Amino acid sequence: MATVCLPGACTSPARVRFSRRPASAPAPPSQARIRCAANEDRTSFLEFSCSPKGMKNLACGVLAAWAITTASPVVAASQRLPPLSTEPDRCERAFVGNTIGQANGVYDKPLDLRFCDYTNDKSHLKGKSLSAALMSDAKFDGADMTEVVMSKAYAVGASFKGVDFSNAVLDRVNFGKANLQGAVFRNTVLSGSTFNDAQLEDAVFEDTIIGYIDLQKLCTNNSIGAEGRAELGCK
Repeated sequence: MATVCLPGACTSPARVRFSRRPASAPAPPSQARIRCAANEDRTSFLEFSCSPKGMKNLACGVLAAWAITTASPVVAASQRLPPLSTEPDRCERAFVGNTIGQANGVYDKPLDLRFCDYTNDKSHLKGKSLSAALMSDAKFDGADMTEVVMSKAYAVGASFKGVDFSNAVLDRVNFGKANLQGAVFRNTVLSGSTFNDAQLEDAVFEDTIIGYIDLQKLCTNNSIGAEGRAELGCK
């Protein structure tokens, strides 16, 4: 058995194990199993199989890297962020959005919206792709953000009071300590997003799309009102 560590693939280095039958076992070609620890205590794993012959070619290697990296969580609150952009029009870049990568959060340069103010913007943000955007401490209060794609965005400490996120894709967003009072998540994808210490009073969760584990975590937020908890199905 060989062990290969891929730095940066998971919360801790990913250990990729390739297991084969002993040489004496006359069995059909075995499958190499790849397992990636998704958290530090290694209680959660991503795994798939690939034939030993296939592991010799680039395509299977790329598949392994893709499977591991797509399992990585959103930017942790303790992770060091890049310096604030000095571009004079960095806030206006939100009106164009991230034109490449989209849901995968790939970009040619960071979409840095930190400390920008989009209060009551009703026309420039709707339907834009803000994937992997840095939004901490920005203000979006009252903005129309329907159909926005914010996959893997970092929105710690941002303010979204009264924002309409209807039909938006907000997967793997870090909303830690964000103000989401009165935000509307109608038919919104929230899978993989975190809301640690976020303010969610009067937020609307009608027909929200969210995974079971993520729902259980979201329901621990005591700021969600009775109506919101009923819409989510919190017990």
